[in-house]
Amino acid sequence: MSDNPLVLSARPDSRSARHRAGPPRPARQRREPMPLVLTALIVAGALPVAFVWWQNTIPGSLDSPAADLTAAGRIAGLLAAYLLLVLVALMARVPLLENRIGSDTVARLHRALGEYTVALAFAHAALIVCGYAWQGRTDPLTETWAVVTGYTDVWLAAVALGLLGLIGVVSARAVRRRVAYESWYHVHLLAYAATALAFSHEFAVGTEFSASPRNRLLWSAAHVVVGAAVVVFRLALPLYRSLRHGVRVAAVVAEGPGVVSVHLTGRDLDRLGARAGQFLRWRFLARGQWWQSHPYSLSAAPTPDALRITVKALGDASGALARLRPGTRVWFEGPYGAFTARRATFTARGTFTARQTFTARWRRGTARPVLLLAAGAGVTPLRALYETLPARARGGPGHHDGGAHHDGGVLLVQRASRDEDLVLHAELRRIAQARGFGLLAVVGPRGGPSGDPLRADRLRAMVPGLAEHDVYLCGPAGWTAFVRAELRRAGVPARRIRTEAFAF
Repeated sequence: MSDNPLVLSARPDSRSARHRAGPPRPARQRREPMPLVLTALIVAGALPVAFVWWQNTIPGSLDSPAADLTAAGRIAGLLAAYLLLVLVALMARVPLLENRIGSDTVARLHRALGEYTVALAFAHAALIVCGYAWQGRTDPLTETWAVVTGYTDVWLAAVALGLLGLIGVVSARAVRRRVAYESWYHVHLLAYAATALAFSHEFAVGTEFSASPRNRLLWSAAHVVVGAAVVVFRLALPLYRSLRHGVRVAAVVAEGPGVVSVHLTGRDLDRLGARAGQFLRWRFLARGQWWQSHPYSLSAAPTPDALRITVKALGDASGALARLRPGTRVWFEGPYGAFTARRATFTARGTFTARQTFTARWRRGTARPVLLLAAGAGVTPLRALYETLPARARGGPGHHDGGAHHDGGVLLVQRASRDEDLVLHAELRRIAQARGFGLLAVVGPRGGPSGDPLRADRLRAMVPGLAEHDVYLCGPAGWTAFVRAELRRAGVPARRIRTEAFAF
């Protein structure tokens, strides 16, 4: 036992370090270009928008500070309208984005673009008003009243701007921590209304569209395509799947203090294509819950007739799941997320064709060893991955012997403050014994006389060859950020640290 107050279910074996002695093999990383491609496409899409502004700017018209302010307001408004359309597209739950790029990446991009969108929208209003006030030699307040009351559909634009401002306030970190998830989620849905109102404003007073049938056609087509994606992927497809598969609650099982597993049954669930590590948005058609939709990960490998989620009571909605009755009908969206075995990387040993599967590469000993790090309810997607990651034959790169390490190339470290908080740990022990995987429980306070038990030096001691691992990390946001930073300090490249986020 170390001097830190920990309870360990397994310990690193010194033989592991001897086994891995010598320089590491050169790595051939499986690149993930899709996030960069998506970002590049969004940036490229802004160029035609800027060209529309330039095309409709009369040569020689930018001849005064008032004209410059008004022109800057026009381009800010066009870019804000474009980014608002992009935000709605990112909210549409398009499977290519959600499952190939990853919900976490899409969520980060959505948050970043949302800040720019709100800033550009307010800049558009302020610059236009100031430009007109300068030109008319009036004060900004008087000009604001004149613009709002004297121009067609500017009232609609004012409402849209107010909605965007409300979304921006609710999205601020200090506010988001204090707002219930349901309120935060439903406020964000106002982005659809803001987009519709902004569209009407653009066509009514925007010279870039009122004077050009071609621009009106292209802008309308872009809105139709994005609107169709929202209708198909957020309404029609979830409704079709929910009716077709007939998912119902089979049982609710207590797993620990405030933690329950909801067992679900349905028809032909294998046709969903759900993978371990993914999540779905669930809507339980019970009194007081039917109007709420919440994301929960699969906590067991999906089968043709059964799914399972495991949820910790963190609010009214998650706490109410313990009262669900067998037979309750369930509607759902998904599956979503790229927090799966498909994101693993491979060493340079051996050559493979594009047709060879992840399992084939793993069994031939070319997949990297995998470290799963879980805290609290974050163990649920990792438990499903732990069950389904293919075991590797002995002797491949990253092979460890005995102790906390493993013949299968997989180690799961579960963090908790108390023994009773080790969610699903008994199941994890059975899987570890059956598959030859490593399992390590780290129980105790985060601080203590020896510091945090998952700081970089302790992680390296627990996991020899840590820098050569693929790492899947899931837990509370603050804990995840801390451990990710410690992994980077321990030498794990950022491209091999996988996390997942549920928020859009």
